[in-house]
Amino acid sequence: MTNDWDAVIIGGGVAGLSAAQMLGRSRRRTLVIDSGRPRNRFAAHMHGVLGQDGTDPVALLTTGRAEAEAYGVMVVEGTVSAVTDAGDRLHVRREDGSVDTARVAIIATGVRDDLPKITGLAGAWGETVLHCPYCHGWEVAGRRLGVLMTSPMSAHQAQLVRQLSADVTAFTALAEPLDDHVHAAFVARGIRVVAQPVRRVDRVGTGLALTTEDGIEHRVDALFTGGAPMLNLDFAHSLELSRSEAPGSPLIADVTGATSHPRVFAAGNAVSPFANVPVSMGSGAMAGAGANARLTEEDVDLAITARAAERNAGWEERYAAQDRFWSGRVNSTVAAIAGELEPGSVLDVGSGEGGDVVWLAERGWRATGVDVSATAVQRATRFAADRGVNATFVVGDGVEAVDDRFDLVLASFLHSWEPDFPRIRILRAAAERVAPGGRLLVVSHAGPPPWAPESAEHVPNFRTPEEELALLDLDDGAWHTETLEIRRRDVTAPDGSQAHLEDAVLMLRRAV
Repeated sequence: MTNDWDAVIIGGGVAGLSAAQMLGRSRRRTLVIDSGRPRNRFAAHMHGVLGQDGTDPVALLTTGRAEAEAYGVMVVEGTVSAVTDAGDRLHVRREDGSVDTARVAIIATGVRDDLPKITGLAGAWGETVLHCPYCHGWEVAGRRLGVLMTSPMSAHQAQLVRQLSADVTAFTALAEPLDDHVHAAFVARGIRVVAQPVRRVDRVGTGLALTTEDGIEHRVDALFTGGAPMLNLDFAHSLELSRSEAPGSPLIADVTGATSHPRVFAAGNAVSPFANVPVSMGSGAMAGAGANARLTEEDVDLAITARAAERNAGWEERYAAQDRFWSGRVNSTVAAIAGELEPGSVLDVGSGEGGDVVWLAERGWRATGVDVSATAVQRATRFAADRGVNATFVVGDGVEAVDDRFDLVLASFLHSWEPDFPRIRILRAAAERVAPGGRLLVVSHAGPPPWAPESAEHVPNFRTPEEELALLDLDDGAWHTETLEIRRRDVTAPDGSQAHLEDAVLMLRRAV
């Protein structure tokens, strides 16, 4: 098995396995690294989980793991010691020294409940010392119940427990002193208050005996309390993930599980420490779907980049296949329009072998050309040197290859036989490189030449200047249309006969 994954999920509880199931069903290469210590491992049964009421939490995880593995997910036992950013991958290091790489990671490590340091309390955790009235309250309803208050939220917990039984005692020493409203609410609902600190908890039969500092023993059948949520996220320290100020400082994630790092998602108690099993399941499912969506977006970007490279390679092959591809003469329509402009800086997008750029440089323009073909750029550079003009040529896919703004940005016959050629995207980017007061000049074929076969397999998408302007969708307040027309140009056909072409001309001026 490769150690390069689409997704690595850190934590194999209900959140992590729910995320894994979503990713596995999406045919993503997914690894789950699980330490085998789920938060609810102390409980024999779980409740409030639709369709799984009374199920052993361990049994649920066993079933969930088998379901995820059926979709190709790999689950391994281990502990992650570090996650680091490596650009297009994350490096996930385990404590045994092994390293996995992943395009995304999902943190589903859950929390650890830090119980009050009272003798005997932890030993009964998950049995007669309970946390959630919704998860375990029905089973002890109507009996003698205690609430060991530890935080301001404990007053609410006590009222929830009072709904289950009329015999409720609140042990308040570990919490803030009761304010008048809370004390009145306790009195109104018959909740007894013990202010003395609890020193020890002992099992007595099926119940508990709580001994307070004054030596009095208080008998209950079950005790509810809340431990402080402890999140161990030291392994993700270098990622500088945003965390909230809620108890435990959980990770901040949106509804899709996305965190402040573009390749890291989070789910379950790592995001919401007080979430129960169903909420953690839902959170994990959303994080799995969110991670898959992020991977899909990246797949699209990678495919577009690969397709652009393939398309550009096609142009390089066309130039390299012959000594000269174009005539080297400036296009007459370009010359007629640009010849009336005051020289300044100019960028020619798709400059080919440099005919237009050299002509502009000879007339005083500070001229730069950019083209995807290295062969074309080499020929253009030699052509400029032979003509004794100073012009710059750059290999690149559009204006991204240069940083400056220009008085004139020219796109002359920027067509392609490729059906997915991103002409409008390139022209919009070209418009962004026009300096205030400068111009965008687009000269195009308004239609195929008269000698082109009607059955040609690949024909560029010819548009009118009006159609092109509408597709560019530039800000009307920032641009003024100076030329919007079709010009006729006389040419010599391949067979030597006289013919004419129609050029679509669009020239826009940017506001100062």
